[in-house]
Amino acid sequence: MPDERLLIIVEDDEGFARTLKRSFERRNYRVLHATGFEALADILKTEQPGYAVVDLKLAGVSGLACVEALHAHDQEMLIVVLTGYASIATAVEAIKLGACHYLAKPSNTDDIEEAFSKAAGNAQIALTERPTSIKTLEWEHIHQTLVESDFNISETARRLGMHRRTLARKLEKRQVK
Repeated sequence: MPDERLLIIVEDDEGFARTLKRSFERRNYRVLHATGFEALADILKTEQPGYAVVDLKLAGVSGLACVEALHAHDQEMLIVVLTGYASIATAVEAIKLGACHYLAKPSNTDDIEEAFSKAAGNAQIALTERPTSIKTLEWEHIHQTLVESDFNISETARRLGMHRRTLARKLEKRQVK
């Protein structure tokens, strides 16, 4: 039977793992730490955690392999994947392999505990419009700065902190209207 307040953190960044560990211990969790897949396998031989936090990008192996091993060990375990390299593809795979949630870094203990509590999902969540792309945001910022500098390319480049020729190339690709 899993220990309801036992959490395992699979993270190869020692500093981040230590901070997360202390934060969860203050919330009355018993916390174990594994730096990778091998250490995780050793811990699972003797422990039955109810919760897991897994970094997606570990040295030597994907965190997805750890998610799969944790889910195989206990299908009821609540597993949250943390990553600084979020993508739709890895989010889908993490959920298919048994994670209950997927969070982009930086995330804190509050975010993770909230993710544990939302394991069942919510069909009533409001749908939002598709977020603006980085390219569109960049273009809007360039255009706004151009307007503020009376379409002076040299002044706009200075304000944006880029070389004038770089700005000129960007402007050639997309006409100002």
